[in-house]
Amino acid sequence: MRNKLLVIAAIAGAIGMPIAVQAQSEITTGVVRGGAVIIDDDEGIAIERRPAFREYIVRERVPNYSIPEEVIVGGVLPETGVTYYDVPQTFGITPYRYTVVNGQTVLVEPRTRRIVQVVE
Repeated sequence: MRNKLLVIAAIAGAIGMPIAVQAQSEITTGVVRGGAVIIDDDEGIAIERRPAFREYIVRERVPNYSIPEEVIVGGVLPETGVTYYDVPQTFGITPYRYTVVNGQTVLVEPRTRRIVQVVE
């Protein structure tokens, strides 16, 4: 009898696991549960301003830094070896800074160096 209960509990847990994992990655207002922070467009570089921002990055010749890690929202950049720049007010007032890492322009929370937006 005890073995049957253990088997039933194991099966129920295996069936419920995908539902629990899916619930942990649910996106809500500005936050992904379980880790990475995603900002709203009004806090980062707005979609319609991104092409002009990329042109600005090229025009300013912002250096490209290479890191071994993948560049993803929620990733943390190194404390040293990367320079962070203020976002010009013409692209929106934002508390974040930007840099170019592995060929991708990213917005970074200055205190934690956590990537909050990959500007594509």
